[in-house]
Amino acid sequence: MIKPAKYFEKLENDIVICHLCPAECRLTPGKVGICKSRFNKQGQLYTDNYGELVTVAIDPIEKKPLYNFYPGREILSTGPNGCNFACIYCQNWEISQKTVKTIYMSPEQLVATAVQHQSIGVAFTYTEPMIWFEYIMDVAPLLKKNGLKTVLVSNGYINPQPLDELLQYLDAINVDLKAMSSDFYKKICKGKLEPVLNNIRTIAQSNTHLELTNLIIPTKNDSDEDLTALVDFIASISPFIPLHFSAYYPSYKLDIPATPKETMLKAKNIAQKRLKYVYLGNIFTTDGSNTYCPQCGRLLIKRTGYHVSVEGLTGSYCKYCHYDTQIIQ
Repeated sequence: MIKPAKYFEKLENDIVICHLCPAECRLTPGKVGICKSRFNKQGQLYTDNYGELVTVAIDPIEKKPLYNFYPGREILSTGPNGCNFACIYCQNWEISQKTVKTIYMSPEQLVATAVQHQSIGVAFTYTEPMIWFEYIMDVAPLLKKNGLKTVLVSNGYINPQPLDELLQYLDAINVDLKAMSSDFYKKICKGKLEPVLNNIRTIAQSNTHLELTNLIIPTKNDSDEDLTALVDFIASISPFIPLHFSAYYPSYKLDIPATPKETMLKAKNIAQKRLKYVYLGNIFTTDGSNTYCPQCGRLLIKRTGYHVSVEGLTGSYCKYCHYDTQIIQ
């Protein structure tokens, strides 16, 4: 489904500059942006991914991962082809860096499907939802009208104006903060770090629930200095932002050996000194996904795989010491 795209500037000779994300692609007629979905046709910017779903599934909210937002609930999940990054280790490269067959679903059909499956809403995930901006902005008001939630799992790479528009409807987001190194973003992701950091600050100041994920890649972003810088940045915004460390496994163009368990445990130890909620994912540990009260230390949410048991919460409060955990359920 081809639709006119938002956020672009028209120049002479039918050249356009896309202003959706910081890539700021400058496109001559017939050229396609880095996201592989926005293109210049006769001096106008269009998107060809509107409503084109690579898959649709019911997932646990924890799979996003979101652990402090409606724990134990399920959410309809979908995404498009494409991405505005080109990470050499991408876990979903078949759909982010290449193209697979899609099915079309109108905004009304997607929302009706969420209602039918008694989902808490729709999660835009799997690839990069920011490049699906026009579709999300048509779906989100319908979700809100039906009392459902709009959730994104994103690299956070979007310009300030479209982000502000999106935040009017966005209930929760998990941003993948890949590293605290501009060099890492430039060489490994083909993007820029600073816009992501600025957007995390903006989201944290909004009414949108925010969680962060960091994929730990040996020799690339796993040093004590790397991890400390990441944690210090998050803590400077709010110690209540949940941080998910995820273990890397060789994928796409990167064949570095998988993240050792010891590195994951080291990262958790560093982060727990400054953050209230730290989780480990993509690796087996006996206690990497449970949620404990930051004040009294009692178990609030027990997780075994995707089996979730909320045991110590009354609303957002710890039922033992009455601490406000800021967990949404």
